[in-house]
Amino acid sequence: MYMGGRGAAMKNSSWERRELIFLILYAIVFYAIIIRRSLQLSHDHYGKLRGLRPGWVSDRLNDVSDAQWRNFRGNLPLLTIVFGSFALVANSFRAYFHFKARGMSIFWLLISLTYLSYLHGACIIFILAISSINFLLVKIFAQTKYFSSVLWIFNISFLLCNRVYEGYSFSILGHRLAYLDNFRGTFRWHICFNFVILRMISFGYDYHWAHRDSRFDHKKHIQRCHICKSGKTCYHSLQERSVQNDKFSFSIYLCYLVYAPLYIAGPVLGFNAFASQLDMPQNNYSTREVIWYGIRWVFSLFLMEIMTHLFYYNAFAISGLWKQLSPLDVFIIGYGVLNFMWLKFFLLWRYFRFWSLISGIEAPENMPRCINNCYNLESFWKNWHASFNKWLVRYMYIPLGGSRRKLLNVWVIFTFVAIWHDLEWKLLSWAWLTCLFFIPEMIVKSAANAFQAENAFGHFVFRELSAVAGAVTITCLMVANLVGYVIGPSGINWLISRFLQKEGLPILGGMFVTFYVGTKLMFHIHEAKQRSH
Repeated sequence: MYMGGRGAAMKNSSWERRELIFLILYAIVFYAIIIRRSLQLSHDHYGKLRGLRPGWVSDRLNDVSDAQWRNFRGNLPLLTIVFGSFALVANSFRAYFHFKARGMSIFWLLISLTYLSYLHGACIIFILAISSINFLLVKIFAQTKYFSSVLWIFNISFLLCNRVYEGYSFSILGHRLAYLDNFRGTFRWHICFNFVILRMISFGYDYHWAHRDSRFDHKKHIQRCHICKSGKTCYHSLQERSVQNDKFSFSIYLCYLVYAPLYIAGPVLGFNAFASQLDMPQNNYSTREVIWYGIRWVFSLFLMEIMTHLFYYNAFAISGLWKQLSPLDVFIIGYGVLNFMWLKFFLLWRYFRFWSLISGIEAPENMPRCINNCYNLESFWKNWHASFNKWLVRYMYIPLGGSRRKLLNVWVIFTFVAIWHDLEWKLLSWAWLTCLFFIPEMIVKSAANAFQAENAFGHFVFRELSAVAGAVTITCLMVANLVGYVIGPSGINWLISRFLQKEGLPILGGMFVTFYVGTKLMFHIHEAKQRSH
């Protein structure tokens, strides 16, 4: 029996090695075709595309058609000087005056309000007014049964009104204040305020839960967490442990809402985690590790520059030229846009997190896994805007009932995510399509967890079915994100008819096979990581 089992294991291992070689060769050929065709598309159509500017790589044009990326890239030198100065001054004062939470909160509040005054001008009045009212409501209703209703109604009302009224006009407060509309700063305050709303809700719930018995077992957590075992403190522990009551002061609250390094784009950081690190700066990253983090970011920026000079994916998307392309080219543009978006947000979030780390505050890492290494919806969303996902789990998913009402919760949560991003039908379409695709995945995952493979054949069948399910999921993700960020809901019928025609069916089949191969390759990567641990 032992020899037979050993022989079967060796045979299985040999088959997996041959499979891995095939998968790698397929991936090389796939990316060679994608790169070659992308270069050709960019060369053939650059004259019809919007958003291209003179570049610095081999006299090629640069795709800066994405407004968010264009603004960030253009302001990068100034931002670096500003945040470098902020971090240097803050760390010097902390070291010299031995500031703790209260002292650091007042210091960072002064710095951050100066920063916000430049960004938003007189509109800082709206930010401070709404934030102050939220603070009062939390303090008044925190220990009542109406707390959750009051907190959510207040914040969602302002989330919607800020968008509908485009940040309001001072003239609505009276003719005497109308002149302030001439001093609205350089950046629309109500766009940044979406993140402030998440922080206001976080403060409210953390204060509410601080007055109740904690369900967090710190001793049990340390036994399971390799970070806390090593003498450091992980983010989960920082977030779950309530801070002392004096940390829920107005100065620390306001400092948390407008903390400069994370103000514009996050990552999203819970109040408990923020307040505790004002007292005791993060110790998970050494100076050497922070420097290496910055070097890796510079390398990623260089990669983005090469990508936008060679491939004009986003320019194709905003120019509407994809309607004139073949199904293969539509797939390539859609796939390229998703990779561009991933790298854009990767750079944005890691840049601001880098400055926060230097200043002593560790925020959760967004984009901890590459977009091309996710084969189910749950892992994709956990690894896209990961800090927002943690926020949604703590402040929405669990209060709504957690896994007991999972099928219902995803609809509420993704609708909120869509509205939080913007009031657009295409984002709501994206959210509801994602929910539709989530339902079969949850059912299949539940069935898979109950299934136990009793022999090698059963294991093989289960692995193949999982790969097919992964291919279906990736296809659904592509469709949902194409609708949300490229073609819009009006383009769904066009997309379906295009791929179901004679010319489109082979491409659809090729896409599915490619995603199947990609899923199998991800299995091998996951198994290799498990063996290394």
